[in-house]
Amino acid sequence: MNYQPIENYSIIGNLETVALVGMDGSIDFFCFPDFDSPTIFASLLDHDKGGSFKIAPVLNNVRCKQLYLPDTNVLMTRFLSSEGVAEIIDFMPIKKLSGRHALIRRVKTVRGTVRFGMLCDPRFDYARAKQKTTLNKFGATFKSSGKDKTTVNLRSNAEMTIVDGSAVSFFKLSAGDSKDFILELGNTQDSDTDLSELCESEFHNTVKYWRNWADRSNYSGRWREMINRSALTLKLLTSNTHGSVVAAATFGLPEEIGGERNWDYRFTWIRDSSLTLNALLHLGYNEAASGFMHWIEARCNELNDDGSLQIMYRPDGSKEMKEIELSHFEGYRKSKPVRIGNGASDQLQLDIYGELMDAIYLFDKQVKPVHHDLWVNLVKLVNWVCKHWESKDEGIWEVRGGRQEFLYSRLMCWVAIDRAVRLAWKRSLPAPLDDWLRCRNSIYNDIYDNFWNSDKQAFVQHKNTTSLDAACLVMPLVGFIGPTDPRWISTLDAVERELTDDSLVYRYKNEEAASDGLSGDEGTFSICSFWFVECLSKAGRLDDARLYFEKMLGYANHTGLYSEELGPSGEHLGNFPQAFTHLALISAACDLNSRL
Repeated sequence: MNYQPIENYSIIGNLETVALVGMDGSIDFFCFPDFDSPTIFASLLDHDKGGSFKIAPVLNNVRCKQLYLPDTNVLMTRFLSSEGVAEIIDFMPIKKLSGRHALIRRVKTVRGTVRFGMLCDPRFDYARAKQKTTLNKFGATFKSSGKDKTTVNLRSNAEMTIVDGSAVSFFKLSAGDSKDFILELGNTQDSDTDLSELCESEFHNTVKYWRNWADRSNYSGRWREMINRSALTLKLLTSNTHGSVVAAATFGLPEEIGGERNWDYRFTWIRDSSLTLNALLHLGYNEAASGFMHWIEARCNELNDDGSLQIMYRPDGSKEMKEIELSHFEGYRKSKPVRIGNGASDQLQLDIYGELMDAIYLFDKQVKPVHHDLWVNLVKLVNWVCKHWESKDEGIWEVRGGRQEFLYSRLMCWVAIDRAVRLAWKRSLPAPLDDWLRCRNSIYNDIYDNFWNSDKQAFVQHKNTTSLDAACLVMPLVGFIGPTDPRWISTLDAVERELTDDSLVYRYKNEEAASDGLSGDEGTFSICSFWFVECLSKAGRLDDARLYFEKMLGYANHTGLYSEELGPSGEHLGNFPQAFTHLALISAACDLNSRL
């Protein structure tokens, strides 16, 4: 089977879930109705078993193009041929506004007379449940036999038939003519409303929503279009209901083709979400940040007995995410196993407290002061960090080969305490400041005493190693070390020498770094590449920073989206789109723009 490259996809969403739409007009990945719900379309992970929703013109020598309508998450896929020109507009109405859980596809012929084919073939519960398909006067109804008994309706003004449990339609459209399709959860709504009028109304309301949201950005510098696209992508990964942010829209997409590094990223990491909050605050999206802060407050109200947090949660804040393998899926380009759930949820990752406190500090400064009850819980949390900062952990990269004392974890413990101290001083909040200051100073000295390698003239990944880790690039970004400090400049040179390939940065060398407990290799990590750009910018190497940044922009897909990693030929690898990458792009662009 020939799978479309990951970078051939774009996403649409309703702030509760997203769908991946290929350049050929096929929706090949869709968890419904929520980010972490089972898939109903997953042919991206298995062509035969996964299910998909395909609409495409029957044209010879067709060329496909995709674009978002300006400043929106409304997607247009165009098909161009000497025989005719057609387009599909895909979007999901914002559920909070429309009250419907739906995906809308509008098909139109622009030039000539074009014949179309439509196949809607949902496979419920990760293709583990059977279904019953029936026709009705509105279209087709699909009912799952699984334990959740999910029902979806496909409504259209095109005539449909049922073939092997799938809804099928063939129709011709002359120039200017159109057909509409609504795939909706549960019972069909607005049954007496003309379908074209309904779709037209939802289209205009959705476009208006996204443009109004994009207009709230306070960024007006270089690369505005790319920054807006990254912000719109981060917003798509945010739950309107809960305020949480998922790390990526997908699960099971490989970090190496044919390899085993295939994870489920449809959850809310404290780390990723806190960094996302920072990025959105830098652009002036205070409302989005407020939603996440509400979610964080709820998690802080249910701290573990010792004052610690879990490293990740489901979008609704629940903790259960048992990792299992979907053995019936062959995986993207035969990359197995395909996993759902995430076993890293019970790991110790000390860095999350630093990202969290940094985000809270910025929120307090820019949006509104933290309230008393939250501060009481934050004191418990920071006290826990003071007791455990010397512990070994699995670190930011979630290694599965044994715990280490990682530089990045140590650094972010310093950030957690530093931001808490600053917040207490700024707001005159009660806190054990003497204890916190002693602990902060001890961490500072420990990093210089035990993570600095004088032979390599660089800060290393963990104690008792000479290996580098690109996570060290965060050191000047959080203010731990000056961006022109001699020790930092030599560390930056070492990263450029050992981990950088042109503008692309590996997170570490697998054969040298702490064991992640997995076989195989991986691509370059795009977040590390953007961290590298920002470090160059802060160090005053503006020409290099701008060149590398422009090169990284060249690795975006056709609609400005990024996955987690890039392969040897610039192909996208890992889950898609990745919040990590887009938030780092925003941060690097803002810093570089301010210095040019």
